Amino acid sequence: MLEQIEKTITELKKSDKKNFVQSVDLVVSLKGIDLKKPESKFSEDLVLPHGREKDATVVVFSDNLKDLGCDILSSADIQRIAGDKREAKNIAGNTDFFLSEPPLMPLIGKVLGQTLAPRGKMPKLITGDPAKLVENYKRSVRIGVKNSPVIQCFVGKENMDTGKTAENVEAVIKFLETKLPRGRQNIGKVLLKLTMGKPVKIEVK
Repeated sequence: MLEQIEKTITELKKSDKKNFVQSVDLVVSLKGIDLKKPESKFSEDLVLPHGREKDATVVVFSDNLKDLGCDILSSADIQRIAGDKREAKNIAGNTDFFLSEPPLMPLIGKVLGQTLAPRGKMPKLITGDPAKLVENYKRSVRIGVKNSPVIQCFVGKENMDTGKTAENVEAVIKFLETKLPRGRQNIGKVLLKLTMGKPVKIEVK
């Protein structure tokens, strides 16, 4: 499968260049999935083996942590943002992942829940080493099935090494095989595309 993915990425990179570095997206159509059943839906974060070329944006809610290599918002910051809907929406729109210390979760739910929850961006609890968790999330993508039997996620940039991008793609496909009710049997058409390009099919065997 990896060889086929590499060939597809090489083909994508032959397309007309744009005046910006395009993202490489994986699009997977699912089959045999009943979205009326709760067990068919999920939303999880996957650490890509070779990251994202440009790190995901992470914000941490904490009154105690420092020097994590990302923005840290205190309880006072949360209260301030709650009074400014424009700023709340701006932060939600420009942040890929939110993390929080457990004590701040009730406050976040109360004052920012209406902004974050509809976007699927309620914070994940910080457990273990906060610095390592932040680094992992910088390399992560969110993969989920909600109302449509199609999954689309970022897997790299067109200027990334082809082999590394291919291994990111393979990691997502293998992850889906473990999450879907019938594994690979639930995977239909698999496509790769650049931001402004046409999708190219991958044969997943």
